Formats: sequence, C-alpha cells, structure tokens
Amino acid sequence: MKIVFHGSNALTFREGLEALLESEHEIVELPNMLLSDEEFAAFTNADIMVGVALNTALPSPRKLKLYQVPGAGVDGIDRPCLPSSALLCNCFGHETAIAEYVMSALLSFHVPLADADRRLRTGDWKYWAGRPKGMRTELGDRSIGIVGFGHIGKAVAARAKAFSMPVSVINRSPVEEHEHVDVAYTLDELAAFVGSVDIIVNTLPLTSETEGLIGAEAFARMRPDAIVVNVGRGKVIDEAALFAALREKRIGGAVIDTWYVYPDGGNSTPMPSQFAFHELDNVVMTPHMSGWTHGTISRRQKVIAENINRIASDQAPINVVS
Repeated sequence: MKIVFHGSNALTFREGLEALLESEHEIVELPNMLLSDEEFAAFTNADIMVGVALNTALPSPRKLKLYQVPGAGVDGIDRPCLPSSALLCNCFGHETAIAEYVMSALLSFHVPLADADRRLRTGDWKYWAGRPKGMRTELGDRSIGIVGFGHIGKAVAARAKAFSMPVSVINRSPVEEHEHVDVAYTLDELAAFVGSVDIIVNTLPLTSETEGLIGAEAFARMRPDAIVVNVGRGKVIDEAALFAALREKRIGGAVIDTWYVYPDGGNSTPMPSQFAFHELDNVVMTPHMSGWTHGTISRRQKVIAENINRIASDQAPINVVS
C-alpha cells in the first residue's frame, strides 16, 4: 500500500514506523503545502493518509482506505472531502501527559518554588517555616470540575483524587458511579456546575455542540477566585467572554494551552488570540504543549501502525470516528 504522511505534525510519527509494521509498504513524506506534480500525485493516490488536515484546497485522495489522524481532534478534517471508501480514525495516548500538565499548572498556584528560589538568592526568607506571613495554600483544599469525562478527564480526575481534591465532572452523557468522581452533572446543568467548584478544566474536543459552550453566562456563575484551565480545544471557551472575565478580574485566573489563532503558512509567529491575553497578569499561556511528550508520540505511533496492519490484513481498524 501507499502510505502518505502529510505535514509536519504527521511526520513527527514517521521515524521508526517500519519496525512496527507487519509487511512492507511504500511510505511517502509530504510537506504541509503541496507544490510539485509528484506531491499532488502521491496525495491523490494514497491508500492510507496520516495527517491533520483535509479540505477543498487539497487534492481528492480518491483511493483512500483510511485517514488516520495522529491525535484525538478531527476538527481539521472536512468530512465531505473523504471518499466513501475511507474510514476516519484518531488516536489518544496523550492523557497521561495532559494530566501531568494540569496538575503541574495547578500546583504552581500553591507551591511557589520559583518565587521562593528567586527571593532566597537575594537573602529574602519570606517562606521560611515559622513566619506567619509566609504560609502558602494547599491544592487539596480546592475543588475541581472537569468538563468532559473521556480519556483526559478520567486521567485528571485520578490525579486530583491523589491530592484529596473533591472532584465534579460534567459530561454530555450521564456519568455512572465512579471511584474518582464525587458529583456528576450533564451539560444542561452547566450553570450549576461552574458555580460549584474552584477550578474548571476543559477537556472537550471542538464540535458544533461544544463551540462556545463556556461563555459569558458561565463566567457570570463562576466563583470570584475560580481558575479556568483549557486543555481541550480553545473555541470550546468563548474567546471574548474569557478575556473579559480575566481583564475585569471577575475570576481568579486561567491557564490556557489551547488557542484561537495558530501558526500557518502565512504567519509562523502569530499571537494566539485577537485579544491581548499576553498583557494580563492573571494568565499562564503555553503553546498547545500539554500533551506533547515522548510517551505520547510512542503510544500514538503504535496505534497508527496497528491500524495500518489491520487495513493491510482486511481487519477493521480501531478508534473509528463516526
């Protein structure tokens, strides 16, 4: 089969793939932007495509059997551009990394290691045990609300429980009794959910149902010291409403890893929003890095290889996106 890795994201999973495949295949590496006739032909004649973008600006891969997204989100795939012969699959494996990111970010609000180090280098002993003004808070005293209870939500809940945090979740479908969940809500109870917790972590993908889900009304219901963490898709949280709540300090702060503007062929260094989040002092900004670890790459590569092996042997692939 002709297996095409399209774009820089997909190519991250290319090295060492042959060792995981059960038979030999032709593997072609293509850049994000197709330029030559050979690149167009390879794209058009792919049996399996690994990538994150398919739209009307690209050729039609008319022979395609499988479009494998090397991640969880499939919002970059224009479904009508897939031929009827093709299945769309995704992969996960990022939940461990993202859960570690979330807990690290939340701990930073309570364990001021960097500030303590900076101060002690100048002889400032502010946090010395025994000084009443140097006491810090504890993460275990805060309640956490997780929006979406899939792979990431479950991983975050398990780690939050390890810190003895009360855990609430909100999900499209009801969450049955779970060892790491104290209270469960459905999406129609969003107002009550956001007002009941100290920390709100979005893990949802972007769909027509989730876009703008957390908007002005939700921010109006949040506690004044609430912390919002976004490791799902950026647009699940309304951009203008988030910025206004932070700028006016109606919530305590935010940790934002997923954004509204990303680098593209026209601009490789854009600011991540039309609003000046970078001017706010109550925001931690990171460049969509929460799930990007060696472990994530390895786990996803194994899924990609498994699906190639399954297609090659006429078996059904895993993680089919309906």
